[in-house]
Amino acid sequence: MNDEIPRGTYAVDIRTGRLGEVMDHHAGHVQLRPPRGGLEWNCPPEHARPATESEAGLPGGGGEGRGEEGRS
Repeated sequence: MNDEIPRGTYAVDIRTGRLGEVMDHHAGHVQLRPPRGGLEWNCPPEHARPATESEAGLPGGGGEGRGEEGRS
């Protein structure tokens, strides 16, 4: 996806299925951070898509913590 996803919204890295909050757009990448905090990662914009309400964990959804690794 080449359209810029707005900062503060959620996106999915389609390479891994991970959900992240869009923190910034830098050096040709979308910078994503896990919803509950953690390390940001860079995602090429063509591999990022806006998250659905369900994925983002908005009312009526259940996407919280989706795709995060290393949780105990």
